[in-house]
Amino acid sequence: MKLFCRGDVDGFCAIALDNMVQLLLIPPMLVGVLGFRPELVYGHVLPGVAISYLVGNVFYAWQAHRLARKENRTDVCAIPFGLNTPTMIAYIYLVMAPAKQIAIAHGAADPDLVAWRVGLVACVGSGMIEFFGAFVAGRIRAITPRAALLASLSGAGVAFLTMNFLFSTFAHPIVGLVTLGLVLLFYFGELKPRGGVPPALVVLAVGAALAWATGLAPVGRLTLGDIGWRLPVPAVADVLGGFAGGQILPYLSVILPMGLLNLLASLQCIESAAAAGDSYSPRSSLMVNGACTFAAACFGSPFPTSLYIGHPAWKRMGARAGYSTANGIFVTFVCLTGAMSPIAWAVPADCGLAIIIWIGFIITIQAFETAPQRHWPAVIMGMVPVILAWTTFSMTSAARIAGAGSASGPAFGSKLLSSFHAAGISIEGGFAIGQGTFCSALILSTITVLVIDRRLAMAAIWSLAASVLSLLGFLHSWRFVPSDAVGSMPLVDWLVGAPRTSASLFPASPYAIAYACLAAVLLLAKVFTVHDGSQPHK
Repeated sequence: MKLFCRGDVDGFCAIALDNMVQLLLIPPMLVGVLGFRPELVYGHVLPGVAISYLVGNVFYAWQAHRLARKENRTDVCAIPFGLNTPTMIAYIYLVMAPAKQIAIAHGAADPDLVAWRVGLVACVGSGMIEFFGAFVAGRIRAITPRAALLASLSGAGVAFLTMNFLFSTFAHPIVGLVTLGLVLLFYFGELKPRGGVPPALVVLAVGAALAWATGLAPVGRLTLGDIGWRLPVPAVADVLGGFAGGQILPYLSVILPMGLLNLLASLQCIESAAAAGDSYSPRSSLMVNGACTFAAACFGSPFPTSLYIGHPAWKRMGARAGYSTANGIFVTFVCLTGAMSPIAWAVPADCGLAIIIWIGFIITIQAFETAPQRHWPAVIMGMVPVILAWTTFSMTSAARIAGAGSASGPAFGSKLLSSFHAAGISIEGGFAIGQGTFCSALILSTITVLVIDRRLAMAAIWSLAASVLSLLGFLHSWRFVPSDAVGSMPLVDWLVGAPRTSASLFPASPYAIAYACLAAVLLLAKVFTVHDGSQPHK
């Protein structure tokens, strides 16, 4: 297989655009939201991101070449790789922001440094979960139906890629709809630009031209002060400083479930690649992902890496391994030189969002293409919790902006709940499904598959597992805190000194009871049901 082929150009444009959208979030959130010093962001965080990107992308490109040689094929596509966006947002708002507030309250000399170090430790924790989880991920994959593994990814494709970016598409219709039309022509209509020009380049070029013509570009002011080489600096001492004094304990309720979510999502991405014809070793793929996250922290980035959804889309573009190598080099250059600032100024993210929307379509389609038709209800069952979680987040954000609550924490929560109840909406159901979304989607989808196949005893076991996870706070455990509606692991909160009442210790106990009752129904189903087909209950 060639080091770089024509399809890699399309793949590189798509993955680089996706990465740039995420990278462009880092400076405004760390500097604008958390108030970090720019030199901390550009001198430590972004160089750490560069290390993780370069190592990971080069490895997954090499992995694709190795699989191509092993199977004597030239159509192997590397697994896409980059920052884990959900974890990045969670660590900014649920780890580093409260850590800085606590540091200020205790009179710390450098609250920015304290918050950054706590973020580094959170990143290390996520990397350890991903690395050591690789040794049991194969077993998880063996006992979990493919429909269940892909279903929640399909929900993410619909909600977080397609629906999320359609807001921008219709907010700026001249750029959004024209580029969407080009994507439909090139990727669904299977038409190609004349002269062999890569379709993704056409989409980006037309989008950029329209953005400048309509005033969408340039974005802000072009500043040259952030441009300049900044080489990665080891931050091991800062990681150790973050562990000192048990500062990380209050944030385990975020780190543990997010780490498990990353592991599960990466496993689903490996399953997605296998469904597209490229079967990679789950253990080595997950171990390297965890190692890249660990390396990111050791060089100053508090943001874990992740295998990306969308492998089938990149493979359908014709991308092979070269796009992954090019992506690692490109992101490294951008992070180490400060080139991100002029790129964002000249090319708004809206120019290529249609490509990301198309990737969301492909992810959704794949779950139905690879699952037996009888399992399609299970695919839908797994999609719905993810879509509901995204919808709930959007609804509560809109209510907060509209002034449904003027306070934070419990005061905000009481007013928010009463406002939704007055409109006939049981919003707390959305809060519950929003905590442990991917895990609950996987479990519900698996139970549905097992019921369809009439493996009721195994379905009951999965339901009992959901009951235990709910009791421990991994599923459906939510409460209002100063940053508004967030999830928690109450047992960990209890260990670090939270109130020890039964209500605060086990807020998800109704769900634990419900799943246990569901398990009983499944086990007793043979007593009160008969099968109307030819095969007996299993």
